[in-house]
Amino acid sequence: MFSHVMIGSNDTERSKKFYDALFAAMGGKPAITDPKGRLIYLHKGAMFLVGNPIDGEPACHANGGTIGFALDGAERVDAWHEAGVANGGKSVEDPPGVREAGGGQLYLAYLRDPDGNKLCGLHRM
Repeated sequence: MFSHVMIGSNDTERSKKFYDALFAAMGGKPAITDPKGRLIYLHKGAMFLVGNPIDGEPACHANGGTIGFALDGAERVDAWHEAGVANGGKSVEDPPGVREAGGGQLYLAYLRDPDGNKLCGLHRM
């Protein structure tokens, strides 16, 4: 359904350090930087982009919004979470672990990136 997800950043170098670490923990590659300075992450057929807002206004996070990353196993979720915290992110909500959902069990971890965007690492058990 989605072609890509793009979020804003007030410091793309800081974001590159953070997201390069997250994508490495997911088994992905560091960002490609396009001519406009946007960070482009390609992984498992999906595209995630980070850049300065086009309108020149400061980047801000969406209150109530979450971007979820599908990961291959609880160990990968834990590594993703640890990489985020070690690179400027903040752990939020409950600690990483199993949650009951309508469709079965999920292993989840939540982070805020350095710009305040809420992220979720998710493994369907």
